[in-house]
Amino acid sequence: MENGAAQPVIVAIDGPSGTGKSSTSKAVAAQLGLSYLDTGAQYRAITWWMVTNGIDIEDPTAIAAVAGKPEILSGTDPAAPTITVDGIDVAGPIRTQEVTAKVSAVSAVPEVRDRITELQRSLAASTEQGIVVEGRDIGTTVLPDADLKIFLTASPEARAARRSGELKGADVHSTREALIKRDAADSSRKTSPLAKADDAVEVDTTELTLAQVIECVVTLVEEKRAAR
Repeated sequence: MENGAAQPVIVAIDGPSGTGKSSTSKAVAAQLGLSYLDTGAQYRAITWWMVTNGIDIEDPTAIAAVAGKPEILSGTDPAAPTITVDGIDVAGPIRTQEVTAKVSAVSAVPEVRDRITELQRSLAASTEQGIVVEGRDIGTTVLPDADLKIFLTASPEARAARRSGELKGADVHSTREALIKRDAADSSRKTSPLAKADDAVEVDTTELTLAQVIECVVTLVEEKRAAR
């Protein structure tokens, strides 16, 4: 291995929904030859499992009792990320409105966060070339020693427009209300809330195209690699 051969670089990308987090993270990972992990999909997957198995989402004790049961596997290829629960492909089902509406409540349960955080850390630790991990508490809680932390933001209007474009049949106004509600839930929960790490680079994507955001993040990663 030649001197300066790429050491694994761990990149944490946090921020609320609709900031371009997933598209950016996948593209950056693909461009730089890194693995990719969508941690939100893991929380959606455990939520889907709870809903499917009739667990009372209003009852944190009931959720906590079964948090260890589902087997969640995440494929980390940015070109084709996969997610299965107990061997079932749930990439489609976890994106429904039903799961979206319930994911904050399930994610707030400490036992769920402990379980999923452990999964995320072991995936990040086992990556050979490095990984881009996107979520809401990666830089603060899951991987506080990440080589690079990025916090994406955008105005509520821009985020709602993007999300309603992604969620078929959603109108911008109701999407904006739902986003603000979810932000409030995720930012105020006791266990690892959505927050910007002190050493994170903030990137406001409101006025940027996706290509510009990707270019900005790729540059930040390359600078970080060069500095090592």
